[in-house]
Amino acid sequence: MLRLSLLFVGLLTLGLIVWHIGPGNIYDAAAQLGPVALLVMLIPSVIMYAVEAYGWKVTLGPSGKDIPFWRVLAIRTAGEVVNMTTPAGYVGGEPLKAYLLRKHHVPMEEAFTSVIIAKTTMTIAEVLFILLGIALSVWLLGGNDSSGQTVAAALLSVGLLALGTAAFVFVQRQGLCTWLLEFLRKIGLKIAYLEAREERLRSLDRAILEFYRHKRPAFCASTGLFFLGWMAEALEVYVILYYLGGPTMALSAISIGALSVFIKGGTFFIPGSLGAQDGGNLLLLKAFGYSDVTGITFALLRRFRELVWIGVGLLCLAMLGRRDTARENRAPDSGMVPDTFFLPRVAPAVPRAGLDLNRIALPGDDWKERD
Repeated sequence: MLRLSLLFVGLLTLGLIVWHIGPGNIYDAAAQLGPVALLVMLIPSVIMYAVEAYGWKVTLGPSGKDIPFWRVLAIRTAGEVVNMTTPAGYVGGEPLKAYLLRKHHVPMEEAFTSVIIAKTTMTIAEVLFILLGIALSVWLLGGNDSSGQTVAAALLSVGLLALGTAAFVFVQRQGLCTWLLEFLRKIGLKIAYLEAREERLRSLDRAILEFYRHKRPAFCASTGLFFLGWMAEALEVYVILYYLGGPTMALSAISIGALSVFIKGGTFFIPGSLGAQDGGNLLLLKAFGYSDVTGITFALLRRFRELVWIGVGLLCLAMLGRRDTARENRAPDSGMVPDTFFLPRVAPAVPRAGLDLNRIALPGDDWKERD
């Protein structure tokens, strides 16, 4: 109910912004863009998705190295569309990515390890990108009293984000799943499902720890690739502003791109950051000397990009689901089914078609005969 209320407020806010600036003015600004310009504006996001998919691929274990890059890209795109469109926010698609890797014979231990590590390296790269953007904004815009207070608030927020990321890495190295179990026990809460899978969770913790101990080059490479992916956001800013006819500077584009990411991340609790992201981008571009029309048109063009990638992600999800369904239909019925991730081990097996998140298995789950 709360998310629906926030969605309504976001839509109302966006509508009021558009009405205040004038739909006609926005149309005139967007009308100068042809199909070629719109396609060119999508190129930076293509680069971003490709580079970030490779940043995830380098974290995969031996079983995932043989998966073609294009399939890793499709799996990540399908997972990201779940992140963008479901109430779970920016983590809902992560179990789906692990599940789709499992379909390619990657053990769940390796699959979940790669998903957790990639999410960590992506967040570290995001923090570095935002810090770079804040530093550039201070240099480009000067340090008057008003901007000084804004920068201080931004630095405080990013500092808390960096601290949270560092704590998350520390907990991973100590045993994320084990820590969670022990914490729940300390507060007197025992979840039978997790208790029954304690050894599997400990196995996942050991796999994550082994990655941190023995695969530091892969960790650094993944962080660097995700940082390049975030830099593609700056390239997108530069291209959009260029086609809107405004003055373009590479450093300004980096700062705007980074602060835009910061605004979106800070409003994650609003579905799609609707209204908040658009209004924030409008104010951000005004601070850099652009007009209201350019600001809101810029925000709406970025929404256009998001819609395109939601469509691409849904297409990838459908294609992967169709492939899995066809494979299941071709496979002989051996009377054996995999243990599930979310369902109890005693639950009877139910034949399913397509992608079903309820079939995601924990590391170490065995195959069982039907009752």
